[in-house]
Amino acid sequence: MASLVLLLSGFPAQAQSPEPSPPAPEKPASTAESSNKNKNGTKPSSKHAHDFLIKGTVFTQDGLSFSGARIQIRKEGEKKFRWQDSANSRGEFAIRVIRGAKYEVVVSGKGCKDQQKTVDATGSDRVEEIVLHMEREGNKPS
Repeated sequence: MASLVLLLSGFPAQAQSPEPSPPAPEKPASTAESSNKNKNGTKPSSKHAHDFLIKGTVFTQDGLSFSGARIQIRKEGEKKFRWQDSANSRGEFAIRVIRGAKYEVVVSGKGCKDQQKTVDATGSDRVEEIVLHMEREGNKPS
């Protein structure tokens, strides 16, 4: 054992340091990044570029959310409704229409008078948020 210690102590200790790793090669922009830009560096138009979003919340007369209220939308001056949806459990809805026109939003619900709002989608805005408070039909308290 003593000879082993002498043998090992006779050799100078060499510190081993790890070799530096080579620099990582630069990778080109991913195809997803490069395909999201036109030649002029802007994003291409999407299929919703000409859409206008009508968002809203429907409340009862007591200020509670009106779940299931029916929302119908038509262009101003037309008889036929082109878009329709129902309010979710929080009384909210969101419907995409085509920008550049005025629309009539009609909301109806069981036991309530229909409520109507006009939305102007001709300006530069892309979203209109509306709030509707339903009124009970007749004088019946619910």
